[in-house]
Amino acid sequence: MSWWSRAALGVCAVIAFVRPAAADPRAVIELFTSQGCSSCPPADKLLGDLARDPSVIALSLPIDYWDYLGWKDTLADSRFTARQRAYSRARGDREVYTPQAVVNGSLHVIGSDRDAIEGAIEETARGGAVMSVPVSLSIEGQELTVSVAAADEHAARKHGEVWVCSIARVVPIQVARGENGGRELTYYNVVRGVMKLGDWNGSSASWSVPLEKIVREGVDGAVVYVQDGSRDRPGLMLGAAHSDLPLVSRASATVRAPER
Repeated sequence: MSWWSRAALGVCAVIAFVRPAAADPRAVIELFTSQGCSSCPPADKLLGDLARDPSVIALSLPIDYWDYLGWKDTLADSRFTARQRAYSRARGDREVYTPQAVVNGSLHVIGSDRDAIEGAIEETARGGAVMSVPVSLSIEGQELTVSVAAADEHAARKHGEVWVCSIARVVPIQVARGENGGRELTYYNVVRGVMKLGDWNGSSASWSVPLEKIVREGVDGAVVYVQDGSRDRPGLMLGAAHSDLPLVSRASATVRAPER
């Protein structure tokens, strides 16, 4: 049984909750990281700092290709490894490493280098298409509603895929073995599930998703992004938004509204 199905079984009640997403962000930063990588903890900490910036959507995507080094990453997902490699193919290089930050679906830099990340944000913004499409989220009752605005008539890109990610904002992990053995590491905005909502063709569009398809234990946020290209050849981030989600209680497996 998939975790989406387990989440659906665990959701017993949903409290009506409406909270609009924050203002349009300037960047989506994806950090490819691993619990088995001794160079990653500074990048993980920096991602936590960036996640507190309301103008940035920062995501942690733990990969699995270092699992053979003595410690199997407890958050890793082979889909994140595939995404990192898809970015490399789309760029035309062989740059797949940890910690690697991909900024706005375009440039990659070392994930622990704050100046390089800020520089990449500025560079990707110069083209005009990056993060130019307004996206909004709202939650009411048992549904998440995603709205994507129409493209400007002079926009260079008028097509993209719309994806929703469920995230866990803070995840402490005790690493027993490997390069980080004996350390407790904290991960921020960890992606715990991804689902394609549909395709955006330049016209305004909206989608409604049952919360039971997104919520699982530990998940307390959602990120939606519109991205040029495809899953196999991802391109520029055209727009994105973030919202808190109701929480699944560990004790009762019911959904409760987040504290304000």
